Parts: sequence; C-alpha cells; structure tokens
Amino acid sequence: MRKLGNGRNYWRVSRDRVDLRRGAHPPLSVAFAAQPQRLELDLARSAIVVVDMQNDFCVPGGWLSSIGVDPSPLLAPARPLNRLLPVLRRAGVPVIWLNWGNRADRMNLSPSVLHVYNPDGESNGIGSPLPGGGSRVLEKGSWGASLVEALVPGPDDVWVDKYRISGFWDTPLDSILRNLGATTLFFAGINLDQCVMHTLQDAVCLGYDAVLLEDCCATTSPSYCTEATLYNIKQCYGFVAGSESLLGAMAAIVGKVDAK
Repeated sequence: MRKLGNGRNYWRVSRDRVDLRRGAHPPLSVAFAAQPQRLELDLARSAIVVVDMQNDFCVPGGWLSSIGVDPSPLLAPARPLNRLLPVLRRAGVPVIWLNWGNRADRMNLSPSVLHVYNPDGESNGIGSPLPGGGSRVLEKGSWGASLVEALVPGPDDVWVDKYRISGFWDTPLDSILRNLGATTLFFAGINLDQCVMHTLQDAVCLGYDAVLLEDCCATTSPSYCTEATLYNIKQCYGFVAGSESLLGAMAAIVGKVDAK
C-alpha cells in the first residue's frame, strides 16, 4: 500500500483497499520553564510559525529604513532562531515561514489595509517602488519580500504568504497546520506587538495552543508595546518562554530521534 498525504497525516491506499488509520506518532514530550506556568507539551503535535523576517522590514535598504525607521533591532531573532530551528527540524517539528507576499495588483487588499502604511495616499506603502528604483514593497517574488540572508531555511520548510497583520485571514495557514496535525504553535518573528501578536491571538481563537518564544521576537515599537504584548499573552492567550529553555528540554529527545 502507498501513502497518500503528508508525513503526519496520511492514508494508506491500494487498488482495492484504503486504510484510514493514520500512522502512529509516538509523543515527544518536553517540559520546560515558561510563564505564567511551567509547560509540558508534545513536539509531535507542534509547529513553529516564524513571522515576517523579510528584507523590507529587517535590513538597510528595505522599506522600513526607506521611511526612516532603524531596522537593526529586527535582526535580533536571527541568532536564536538559527540555533533553534535545526533542532526542531531534527525532532520533526514543521517550520512555517509566514511572510507578506502581496499580489502585484493588490486586488485582495482593502483601503483599510493600505491606509495603515500609506495614510496620505502619497507615501511609500504596500506595492510602492522603493526609492532609487528598488523592488516594490512586500510584493511576492521581490527582494523586499524575501527572507533575510541571516536566516537559513530548510528544504522541507513550509512557506505561506500573508496579506494582513494576521497570518490567518485570506491564507491557507489554518488548513496547513490542521493537515500537519499541529495543536501547539510556537511563535517567533517580527513585529512582536503587531503581526506576531495578531496571528497568535487568531491562533488561540481557532483552538490552537500558543507559546511565544520571547528571545526569537523583536519590534521597532516603544518598549511599552513589548510589555503590553507579553502581559496580554500571559494573561489572555497562552505562554511566554525562551528558546534556550526549550532547547535544553529537547537535548535528550533530539539524541533519541537522531539515533532512529
């Protein structure tokens, strides 16, 4: 019989028979420090969502720097992510890159979305060319919408384009996560208080468990925005942890996975 589906959610089929029993996935339990409580979770039912680590936001010459914002704080998540993601991959945890990747005609973007980034109709907003003939802001396939060079993607990582502050609206993100059997989501990326927070909120409203990896996130907003975001996540939506705590808990598990 042949597998029909992905590595986490599949049937076995032949010409005359279909086996609907999904493949057994032994739990990969980890326990680690988090706030407001210590966590224990199953990595075999988890995924990590990395939000908006793109040139237009994070590097000089991108969109934010063109409008006078210092993007340098936004590269801070790259180092902890480059330590964490290979370990998660070895444990079989899917890595989801959730990035702005807008249509060239912007036909799925309402005026309310466009106004946030172009409030006077004359500014460089979504789809506008960068000064000096650069790529169009956050347009799919452009340099600005591409992942920053400081991060190293894996060949089996999943890429999802988004078109809103939240990554769930008008995208296949929910379908992909459910088809992977993910119930617990780790969140990382930028901006912590905007796209990361809104996507995390929607995830929890859809029934997922949410764990924010604080050191794998950043923002250019004032510090009080970070404080409010962390407070609200711990109070209303989920948990906040550090990547080092997760890595420490995974050390023994990844060794067992590699030995199989």
